[in-house]
Amino acid sequence: MNQNTLIAVGNVITPVQIRHTPDGVPVTTFRIACNERRFNRETNEWLDKDSFFVSVTCWRRLAENVCRSLRSGDPVMVRGRLLTRSYDTADGRRTTVTEMEADAVGPDLTWCTAHVTRTRRAEGAPAVEAGERTAVEVQHPGSDDPWSDQGGAAEDDGVRELSGAVPAAGH
Repeated sequence: MNQNTLIAVGNVITPVQIRHTPDGVPVTTFRIACNERRFNRETNEWLDKDSFFVSVTCWRRLAENVCRSLRSGDPVMVRGRLLTRSYDTADGRRTTVTEMEADAVGPDLTWCTAHVTRTRRAEGAPAVEAGERTAVEVQHPGSDDPWSDQGGAAEDDGVRELSGAVPAAGH
């Protein structure tokens, strides 16, 4: 089977939301904005080009880890398949949407730092709830030392720290 894989680099622009299928499978959704930004040497200014917006869906363990790790504004890299689906709206119009089904999601280390710890799920541990943030603690710009380990992640406690300048809507 041929499959197209896409890598999208941008910023999370919506709240990361988790839900569960009737069978209990976790599903996380969020949207990202990918912006092209170029420096114009003649005017000495940054120019924002067109933006690409895409909805991202994550399943199972990836869904739980993404929900624990990411928040709106975080710089991310998403790898997955691009899917297009069509449906009829309530007013009878045909609508087509493009979505990305992720198989990998991570922080864009161009704009942040991350302390990576493998997640270990205890047997019988509850699934993540929407709004719970146990895997990433964000340090906003202005932190004295983005390389310090002051966020309490010195132990292998499942915490990931992100710090550094996060661009508003892209690069």
